Parts: sequence; structure tokens; C-alpha cells
Amino acid sequence: MTPVLDVRDLDTSFVTAAGSIAALQRVSLTVGQGEILGLVGESGSGKSLTGFSINRLISPPGEVVGGEVLLHGEDVLALGEEDMRQLRGRRIAMIFQDPMMTLNPVLRIETQMYDALSAHETISKGKARSRAIAALDEVGIPAPETRLRAYPHQLSGGMRQRVAIAIALLHRPDLIIADEPTTALDVTIQGQILALVQQLCRERGTALIWITHDLAVVAGIADRLAVMYAGRIVEMGGVDAVLDTPAHPYTRGLIDSVPARGTRGQRLNQIPGRMPALTDLPPGCAFAPRCPRATAACEIMPEMVPVDQTRTVRCVHPLTGDTP
Repeated sequence: MTPVLDVRDLDTSFVTAAGSIAALQRVSLTVGQGEILGLVGESGSGKSLTGFSINRLISPPGEVVGGEVLLHGEDVLALGEEDMRQLRGRRIAMIFQDPMMTLNPVLRIETQMYDALSAHETISKGKARSRAIAALDEVGIPAPETRLRAYPHQLSGGMRQRVAIAIALLHRPDLIIADEPTTALDVTIQGQILALVQQLCRERGTALIWITHDLAVVAGIADRLAVMYAGRIVEMGGVDAVLDTPAHPYTRGLIDSVPARGTRGQRLNQIPGRMPALTDLPPGCAFAPRCPRATAACEIMPEMVPVDQTRTVRCVHPLTGDTP
């Protein structure tokens, strides 16, 4: 079956005084109908940039310079600006970490939801109001008729994020890209949002890319996992397989760095060093300077190779067969 989203060899660069910098290199991934793909990695690994590149929200000095982004087989990168504007928000929706990036602080919720609807279809205010009430009710907002009259500052952080999700779902998009939308919320509200999004994706068949640095979050919500490092995907596979038996040393390091895995009073594990600047990437594997398994063979960039029938890894010395 054709995936909802098929990203092939996506490259994004930024022009600086020092020259062109490759921020994303040959990023490839797929997401199926009703599937949730977790995209994880350290800050600066390229997770959010991947989401923005897919939705063509990169502006100068950044530019998507290569690859294909196929939505049901149609290359999004080949569309004109007006066609892309019509597609964005209707077939590809985005949920941001800060709901105030979605919500206008000086407009009532009902005005913003009506604007979101009328941007892509001709609709009466009465019908738009009914759709908005139904959407707010669907995401678990009590008394939705009353909340429509509220301004964003009159709602809690969790309520604002639910409104942002409701707006993203208004047009029943094929794909939602969620860029760390629960990071600023307390644990209870975070759990409610995760359960809600997971349920809605299953019921509607919406494909979802969930971008996060929190492995505990993706363990509970994702079907598959893609791990990014320095602008490249280094491991991909089923979420349980990747987290239980990681094949890339970087993935192993991320998992070992989770505080909950340590013994009380024991020093936290951490990956030595830090991610290299994109202006100063080492030859070959960018993780090699921090990797205990690195050899001279790592000075040539490895390709993504299969670990098994469902997993791939970009590593010369994968952990396959090793004891975690």
C-alpha cells in the first residue's frame, strides 16, 4: 500500500558567510495511514527542521535543495506557492511546541477557527461555528460553546494546546506534524494530550510525525521510530525493537542517558562530548568522535543498511548481536 508520506533523500541547506551548510542530508522516511512515526534526537539534530522542510516552511537563508516529499504520490516540493498554500493546513497540518505560534492573542477562538475553515473552503458562519464546537468537543474541551468566546490568554496551557490540535484537525488532514507539542505541559496534561492524539489518529487514519527528544513519550505513542544525528537519520524501525535492542551506538547512548534507568545515587550516564557544529562535521560518520566503537572505517559515511526485515541502521559497527 502506498504510504501517506514518502520522503526521499531530502536535503536542506543554509547559506552563511562561511558558505553553504548542509543542515539535512538525504533524509528518507515513510508514514502510513493511521501510523505514528516518532522522530527523536538531541537538540540541533535536525528533527524540527525535517518537519518544517516537509511542510515547506523554510525561508531564506534556508532552502530545500534536493529530494522528494511525496504526499499520496504527489511531490509537494514541485508545487507552486499558491498550490502549497492551499495544501498547507488542509492536507498537511502542523502542531507547534508553543500553541501561541498557532493562536493569535488578540482574536477570540471562534474567529481563529472560522478563519482556518474559510481559508480552504466556502462555509457559512453558522456551519463554521458548528464545526468548531464539534472539534473542540472532540479534543476534550468542556463547554466548547463558551470556550469559543474566549481569548487564548483566558485558557490554560493545556487548553490552548487542545485548541491548536482542534484547529489542526478541522480539515481532517492526511498528515499531521507535531513539533514537541507537550514539552511545556505538566505530566498529567501531557498524558491526556498523548492519549487524545493517538486515539484521533487511529480513528481517522491520519498519519502523524511526532517530533520529540523525550524517549518516554515516543515509547508510549509511536509505532515506529527514526533517530536523527547531525542532520541524518541513523536508525529506523519499530519503536519496541529500537528501544529494546538499539543497533546504533548513538541510540544506545540516548537510552542510557535517561535518568529513570539509573540507580539512586549513581552518576547519570551520558554520551561523551557534544554534537559537532554543522560547519565542522568530521569526515564520514558524524558520531564517530563520540563513539567508543569508531575505527578508521568510520571515516567513510555508511549507508542505511538492514538490521532485520523491519529495521535499518547507518553504522559500520552496529550493535547487532551485542548485549545491550
